[in-house]
Amino acid sequence: MEWLFGKKKTLKEVLREQQRNLNRAIREIDRERTGLQNQEKKIIVEMKKLAKQGQMGSVKIMARDLVRTRANVEKFYKMRTELQAVSLRIQTMKSHQAMGEAMRGVTRAMMVMNRQMNLPQMQRIMMEFEKQNEILEMKSEMQSDTMDDVFEADGEEAETDDIVNQILDEIGINLSAQLVDAPSQAASSGPVRSKQAAQAQAAPADSVDSDLEARLANLRK
Repeated sequence: MEWLFGKKKTLKEVLREQQRNLNRAIREIDRERTGLQNQEKKIIVEMKKLAKQGQMGSVKIMARDLVRTRANVEKFYKMRTELQAVSLRIQTMKSHQAMGEAMRGVTRAMMVMNRQMNLPQMQRIMMEFEKQNEILEMKSEMQSDTMDDVFEADGEEAETDDIVNQILDEIGINLSAQLVDAPSQAASSGPVRSKQAAQAQAAPADSVDSDLEARLANLRK
């Protein structure tokens, strides 16, 4: 009836229809084989019954029928196997057809993408990207160097302050120790100090100045 309406089935529809027909045939074969197996069981039961009754002629006739039935069962098994092989072949053809359609669609998409892709523009974009990436790396390195310098300067300044404080603490400790020791020394060596004071008054002014400079130098060290 298809030629009357001018409608043509696609390959996919034809394969699906043939697959459906094969599955229907396999089901019919299985139904027939099941019927023969049930008949085989009945024949065996009847043969046992006749053998008990001593009707050996009937038993032989039914044995021939049983042989034919089993042969038909084997034929149905073979037919089912052949139909399954054909069905598998059709399934393989469907898979190949689906793969071909998928590849055709991918090929069309690639063609469209290649037509839309502007190679010179892509090259310019890549060059600009590389340029901007290099600029970003240079800025990052400069920022890192600046931060390192700032942190190093802060560390040096803090270390310098610690050293100055340590020196001042040491000087303060020495000065306070000298101030504590001064009264005891003055009480124990009064005559000596008076003598030293007289000598100091008699000493020239330039020697006093040199002594003070020497002490200041010791304190500065």
